[in-house]
Parts: sequence; C-alpha cells; structure tokens
Amino acid sequence: MIKTIGHGLAASAVSSAVAKGIALGCPVTAAVVGAGGELVAFLRASGTPFPSTQIAQDKAYTVASFRMPGPELYRTVSGNPALCSGIAAQPGIAMFGGGLPIEIGGECVGAIGVSGGTEEQDITCAKAGAAAVRAMQK
Repeated sequence: MIKTIGHGLAASAVSSAVAKGIALGCPVTAAVVGAGGELVAFLRASGTPFPSTQIAQDKAYTVASFRMPGPELYRTVSGNPALCSGIAAQPGIAMFGGGLPIEIGGECVGAIGVSGGTEEQDITCAKAGAAAVRAMQK
C-alpha cells in the first residue's frame, strides 16, 4: 500500500507556502500532490499570474513522480540530450525550482509545488510548506 499525504497536512502546507509568499511580497500559488501525483490541496493568492496555477501543479507532480526536485532531475538527465528532451516533453514535467518532496517517517508521501515568484522565492515558499508538515508531525 502506498502511503500518501492526507488533506489536513496538505492544506497546512499550501497555506504556509502562500503565507510565506505574502510575507515576501510575492503572491504565489501552491499545490500539494499525493505520492501518486494526484492533487490533494491547492491555494492561489490573489494577484498570482494565471499560468502559475498549472506550473505549481507540474512542479509538485514532477517531484512526486521522480522523487527529486526538478533541478536535481535536470542535472540527472542533462548529460543525455535525448533523455532530457524526452522527459521535458512529457505532460506535467517541470525541471526547475519550486517543488520539494514531502516526507513522513523517511518516506515520500507527496510533494509541494509553488509558482508565482522568482525561482528562489518559489523554493523558499515550498520549503515553508514542507516545514509546516514536518512541524505537525512532532
């Protein structure tokens, strides 16, 4: 049986990520997917660019699918142009920063994806979302 994040923890993660974006002065969209890539929670701050809606979900889906953040996936496949372009061409794949795995008890139970700011801001907000889940586990 695959363990996956529940809606309560997922809602806390997206809320924390969006709150971090607001604190940074950058409205963001946050999505949490379960271990199988299914959308569990989603929150969009007012003023977030519309494409961020799908990009946040794609970042989360990519992390859940490959069990690694997009930039790490890119580094893994970038030495093989055919593999890199083939993976990048798949629907829902985003190989840039702003997505992180969510782990409980050392097991990946889902992922968070954030979009709307710079890559660095998105990563900071995703870290805030993942940290909220860890804090609730203590």
